[in-house]
Amino acid sequence: MIKIAVLGYGTVGSGVVEVLGKNHEKITQRAGREIEVKYILDLRDFPGDPVQEKVVHDYRVIAEDPEISVVVETMGGINPAYEFVKEALERGKSVCTSNKELVAKHGAELLAIAKEKKVNFLFEASVGGGIPIIRPLNQSLTADEIQEITGILNGTTNYILTKMAKEGVSFATALKEAQEKGYAERNPEADVEGFDACRKIAILTSLAYGMQVDHEDIYTEGITRITDVDISYAKEMGAAIKLLGTGKKVGHKVYAMISPVLINSDNPLFSVNDVFNGIFVRGNLLGDVMFYGAGAGKYPTASAVVSDVVDAVKHLGTNIMTIWSSEKLELADYKDASRRFFVRVPVAQEDKARELFGRVQEIDAGILGDFGFITPVMTEREYEEKAKELEVRSMLRMDF
Repeated sequence: MIKIAVLGYGTVGSGVVEVLGKNHEKITQRAGREIEVKYILDLRDFPGDPVQEKVVHDYRVIAEDPEISVVVETMGGINPAYEFVKEALERGKSVCTSNKELVAKHGAELLAIAKEKKVNFLFEASVGGGIPIIRPLNQSLTADEIQEITGILNGTTNYILTKMAKEGVSFATALKEAQEKGYAERNPEADVEGFDACRKIAILTSLAYGMQVDHEDIYTEGITRITDVDISYAKEMGAAIKLLGTGKKVGHKVYAMISPVLINSDNPLFSVNDVFNGIFVRGNLLGDVMFYGAGAGKYPTASAVVSDVVDAVKHLGTNIMTIWSSEKLELADYKDASRRFFVRVPVAQEDKARELFGRVQEIDAGILGDFGFITPVMTEREYEEKAKELEVRSMLRMDF
């Protein structure tokens, strides 16, 4: 029997315990060993809950118990999760985590410790919730050179944008409903400003190119400035606005970015709606593959964590190699990337816009006082220089 400890008995932690109990037989069969939760670390007590007898308040109990082979970290945040995880690995215990902040910041270091100690640091649930993406990148797609990873990586923002598009409601109304349904936190900043998606694309880009990508270096723009007018123009173009995280190799340079983007029905992410996530991967030999599913939520995320626990148990004493060097990958300046832009300016500036941007494609969504147009392909830097001379009401990057 393999004994494990769960750090944090919140939404995901309690889900992990529940999944291990509910699917105990099947999990035992797949792991080849019975798995038992020996400890649950939390500051709180849970009187009346069957798990109460497993609850401990001191991490030392777990760290110093030689019976614990696998530690599940579902606390979130950097501290004290980083110290706990690092010590567990150094003591020869494998760690499975859903903590994207921890993985984005310390993933390369923790993988190196795991390799040295012949244990594993696994983090399938840190990016796509219940969508398997880390394991495919690390195992199934290793023969390919990854040219691009683009994803809808945050279910909250995707729900808000879907609501705005389908029902014509404002950003504020859609956000309020997301909060009422439990999709968004009371303080939704990490989601709506793109910070959550930024950490996830940092992890995916680091894995795709085998070097450390710091999330602080990624240009990040959220959805708070998207209006019902922008949605109207998107519909006129047969397009949808999605918050996309992208890591992309162009020549010898790697670009990464989080921002709202206009995509059309040719894009496989076009029909990914509501709280669902989708991750698109392009390889030089494989071509295009798509991963789709519930990107968050108690059971999808817990299921991904438990799949890592099974993997850790199956590989006791053996390190599953993951190529992610601590050497920093210097990202190319996003301003050098080329694309088309959709721009709205006052109708009085139409002539000036045509003069600046040359041959533009006018888009008429019936908005009085607006001149909406699509620019030719140009770099972000070129766009910014020209846009300085206009009163830009909104700009959306385009991917078609």
